[in-house]
Amino acid sequence: MLELADVLDARDRVSETSRHTPLTHSYTYSEMTGADVHLKLENFQRTGAFKIRGATNRIATLSPAECEAGVVTASAGNHAQGVALAATRAGVDATIVMPENAPIAKVKATRNYGAKVVLHGIDYAEAAERAHEIEDEKGRTYVHAFDDEAVMAGQGTIGLEILEDCPEVDTVVVPIGGGGLIAGIATAIKGTNPDVRVVGVQAAGASSLTRSLEKGEVVSIDGVDTIADGIATRSVGKQTFQVIKERVDEVVTVTDEQIAMAIVHLLERSKTVVEGAGAVSLAAVVFEEFDYDEGEVIVPALCGGNIDLNMLSTVIVRGLVETGRYLKIRTVLEDRPGALEDLLAVISGYRANIYAIQHDRTSRDIGMSDTEVEIDLETRGHDHVAELLEAMEANGYEVDVLV
Repeated sequence: MLELADVLDARDRVSETSRHTPLTHSYTYSEMTGADVHLKLENFQRTGAFKIRGATNRIATLSPAECEAGVVTASAGNHAQGVALAATRAGVDATIVMPENAPIAKVKATRNYGAKVVLHGIDYAEAAERAHEIEDEKGRTYVHAFDDEAVMAGQGTIGLEILEDCPEVDTVVVPIGGGGLIAGIATAIKGTNPDVRVVGVQAAGASSLTRSLEKGEVVSIDGVDTIADGIATRSVGKQTFQVIKERVDEVVTVTDEQIAMAIVHLLERSKTVVEGAGAVSLAAVVFEEFDYDEGEVIVPALCGGNIDLNMLSTVIVRGLVETGRYLKIRTVLEDRPGALEDLLAVISGYRANIYAIQHDRTSRDIGMSDTEVEIDLETRGHDHVAELLEAMEANGYEVDVLV
């Protein structure tokens, strides 16, 4: 099994390629939760995520013959970029298989780092099948995204940095996809200070580990459904599972709604961009998905920042809806001069800001003398939304809330 010595050896190998990322105290989240929260900003890492650490360490262990043959891997995006950059720096040819729906930004970045990209399959599992076919066809070395001791050891260097920068830490919170990150970090943490608690977090739509722990063996789920694409795996690895069982204290899940709100909070309050997989650890803290004490020193690892811009815009809207700051409504008006003005008077009287208005006189669901109106509004919270809707209904408008 992976040991602390492996992580310490990896630190020397990855030091020239990966960055020692910042760890900063957050007054905002400490005030919000009552804990003493410090953010490990691994989203500031080269390639935008922690994966460069494990990829660099694995490629550093290749034999000359393996370097000559090249490497292949499968990834939803972050591991792809890590392998691409690490291989290019080592002069090793790399082919990366990514799911067909992988974020465009991650695909482009992987190619820019020098790798050949093959798009195949609907998710990581299907991409991995194709990558193994290429492994057999071309004689390349497969660099696993998580179920490899050298990869785990490289990721574990984050744990060493956390202990160095925040020696008073009580709890480290780590995202879980395939388990390589938390296996490495838990090994570094428990091997150095066994009293530090390690909490793992999965997205509810990709929660294979909780089921695996219940059964005592690796369980693969049929599919995944989450905005946290970086941890959207059907199962954890066999090697990572053994480490997790022994060294991780607790595993919890968070919903996509909680993840979206954590992303929006980080953007607005911390001026920090993270992807879904990078936000799950903070979401678990903010929404108290595990128990912690007042003043407990907690370090959530924000493991990646490679969010697709289209996804980011969707997440922002979702976060605004969840906090009552965005409202989309539909109502029906008489198709006469002044009808819209009367409605807008009610809305403006409650200080709601209008983003957009759309009229539709052709809907089959309304009378011939009516018009359907959809309005996008900026609001100031759930209480404001409730007051506005109550006022509209009091003025005779039947309102459907769309989002």
